[in-house]
Amino acid sequence: MAEDDGSLRSRGARMAGSSGGSRNGAGGLAPKSSPNDPTTTTTTQATTPAAAAARNSPFLPTPLETVLLAVYPAILIFGTLFSVLSPETRGAPYDAIRQSHVQASAPSYFARKDNLFNVLFVKRGWLWITGAFVGFVATHPTHRSGGGMSARAAARWALVTGWWILVTQWCFGPPLIDRGFRFTGGRCEVALDAVSAGTADKEEFFTAAACRTAGGNWSGGHDISGHVFLLVLGSCFLVQEVVWVVVRAGLKITGAGDDRAIVMGDGAVKGAGVESSRTAAPHERHLGVGGRFALGVVGLSLWMLLMTAVYFHTWFEKLTGLLVASVGVYAVYILPRWVPAFRGLVGLPGI
Repeated sequence: MAEDDGSLRSRGARMAGSSGGSRNGAGGLAPKSSPNDPTTTTTTQATTPAAAAARNSPFLPTPLETVLLAVYPAILIFGTLFSVLSPETRGAPYDAIRQSHVQASAPSYFARKDNLFNVLFVKRGWLWITGAFVGFVATHPTHRSGGGMSARAAARWALVTGWWILVTQWCFGPPLIDRGFRFTGGRCEVALDAVSAGTADKEEFFTAAACRTAGGNWSGGHDISGHVFLLVLGSCFLVQEVVWVVVRAGLKITGAGDDRAIVMGDGAVKGAGVESSRTAAPHERHLGVGGRFALGVVGLSLWMLLMTAVYFHTWFEKLTGLLVASVGVYAVYILPRWVPAFRGLVGLPGI
């Protein structure tokens, strides 16, 4: 019996050793690593460069902004294709001088320049844009929290408004649109006779407004689409000011960070959230009355942009209107992300 007991103890020891070896083998349970395990430390360090590489570029729009900005060329492309493929639109007589269909036989109510949406909304577009912006800033709780956020938003409005004035209203004389038209060979046709007869000064008809007032036709050069410029610039301005405020409030509550990247004074690239010390309240995620009105103006702007794409201007005139508007948007909303001194003056929406 003593031999049997010893034999059993020997076999039990061998089984225990075999079981322990299988746990440490490829098919068994891996040993737990301690916080100070070198393997764990190496893995953590290896993921850090990947996380840094995933950060958005401060020089380019974020993925969210890219999607929103892509709406504008998509609308212009769709509208241009529709104008070419639609039998009614293609068959309607077009006045190249006035950059619209002949009003007496316009293929749609929106193809007429005297339609109410054009007269009451587009022609007074910047008033609507400004009113929507003021309404949002005055009513949304984020802007009532202090910290100079409203003042920086007003500075951005002033810059965007200044760009609108320079392009469409006045640029130390004629606006940039009229200067570009004259530079590319444009002229006021009917006024040429008056200038030749000495009854009018050539400089009096240097702008499109003066030419129309004199009964002339602005023709011959490249006319940047003022409608496209206004509708893109104004609606994009409102989207930046409203969406970033609301989205950022929601992201901060869930613990996520802002996906906008900024360049710091020492050259380091960090998330935009590092410059915000306040905690958003849950109700700041909501649009409110001012936000809904602003997005309503954006929606109507996009609709009128589509109508412009279908019935007015050539594709190249619409393209240049989009590009000129994009210059203003980039300068006010992307440039501050990689120019710290400029960002100190105008800030970023929601921060």
